[in-house]
Amino acid sequence: QVQLVESGGGLVQAGGSLRLSCAASGRTFSSKTMGWFRQAPGKDRDLVALINWSGSTTSYADSVKGRATISRDNAKNTVYLQMNSLKPEDTAVYYCAASTQFWGTRQADFGSWGQGTQVTVSS
Repeated sequence: QVQLVESGGGLVQAGGSLRLSCAASGRTFSSKTMGWFRQAPGKDRDLVALINWSGSTTSYADSVKGRATISRDNAKNTVYLQMNSLKPEDTAVYYCAASTQFWGTRQADFGSWGQGTQVTVSS
């Protein structure tokens, strides 16, 4: 099992930037696909970004394309989500998740989840 802890959330003005971090521990060698998801109040949890084992392949939700960058440093067992040009609609709890599949894409593919970090974007 993998333990995940998110950090870096907070309050930011529209147009600003944040970098979220996800520190992994435990069976980190089995974490193939890593993902970021978010959940706004009263809404379903949605995919934000995915990254494969080597970092050579990434995928983004249409709502964040051009504004978000997911990256990973396996030597540090850390995954990042850089968010630029933030909008009020980006306000949500952001979750880091790990999948043992080489390319997991569904929430059910992710067996390990962090506790979430709050991102609030003011207008």
